[in-house]
Amino acid sequence: MKYYIVAGESSGDLHGSLLIKELSVKDPHACFRVWGGDKMQQAGAEVVKHIKELSFMGFWEVAANLLTILRQMRFCKEDILRWKPDVVVLIDYPGFNLRLLPFLKQNNFKTVWYIAPQVWAWKSGRTRLLKRYVDKLLVIFPFEVDYFKRWGIEAIFTGHPLVDLLPPSSAQKKSKLIALLPGSRKQEIKNMLPEFMKVCSFFPEYEFWVAGMSLHGEAFYQKFITAKNCRLFIDDTYFVLSSAEAALVTSGTATIEAALLNTPQVVCYKGNPISYWIGRLLVKVPYISMVNLVCAKKVVDELIQHDLCAEKLVEALKKTLMPYVREQMLKNYAELRNKLGDGGASSRAAVAVYELAKSK
Repeated sequence: MKYYIVAGESSGDLHGSLLIKELSVKDPHACFRVWGGDKMQQAGAEVVKHIKELSFMGFWEVAANLLTILRQMRFCKEDILRWKPDVVVLIDYPGFNLRLLPFLKQNNFKTVWYIAPQVWAWKSGRTRLLKRYVDKLLVIFPFEVDYFKRWGIEAIFTGHPLVDLLPPSSAQKKSKLIALLPGSRKQEIKNMLPEFMKVCSFFPEYEFWVAGMSLHGEAFYQKFITAKNCRLFIDDTYFVLSSAEAALVTSGTATIEAALLNTPQVVCYKGNPISYWIGRLLVKVPYISMVNLVCAKKVVDELIQHDLCAEKLVEALKKTLMPYVREQMLKNYAELRNKLGDGGASSRAAVAVYELAKSK
């Protein structure tokens, strides 16, 4: 079978790579052509567009790169038509992938959406597109099943793939060590890392480890690392997180990773002011971190936009380092892990994709 996979971000590259490995077991003759990154390539896929060309986030940033995005969309459609896959798998990346859906339906391509767009948080109207054009919708958070059912969509809960990747660990945390996760996109890192640097001088007895990615190159990070008690680690996020006593984490998949690695965290986010203002008007959920959303309560502190300043970061980090706060956070992390499923998410997703491919 031929599988065409479209993912535009680092988390999608990771989840796509796990899916490819499982599909390769179920379908030994599988061929994969993807929009992804190094992880999917290492799993055996042919990468036709790398995620470093695709990471645009926010209303202002998308508008500024609109011509580039339109060229990429045209190329993607032409490439799918040439290759004629048995099934197309769309992994998250809604701003791009939603616009592919009508084209895929018109050309009779079977479509699986893996890791549903967060329509329950904003732009609920997008659910109509999913209902009309997607053959199978695979979700990784348990509450999404009931949400989509209300819209007449039978979503399949696979569980979260990170549960398999990050099993419970009893590893001892290093004392006086804080992890800094500035995000996966360049624009996030530019916004977040300078803010994180302001905190380091308030904790001279601590060492700060920055989790970076080879995708952007070491030199890119070093431009923003100004604190003397700070070190950069490339492509070693889980080691950095699992070692740290606490972490400052940019909102995204990394908040779940920190929770599964039992690292107390403060969730942070700062974006383009225009994009943030528009987002505030549209977002309907009380939290931005998936940890708080899945648990349906405030488990970790969130510092967003104007609240992301040195004074509040220092205050929140000191609070997170307190033993009783840490103990309660770890109890909530255990609750989160139970809600995310009992493992086997990538395998269940692969079964759903393979069955649809065979039905063609």
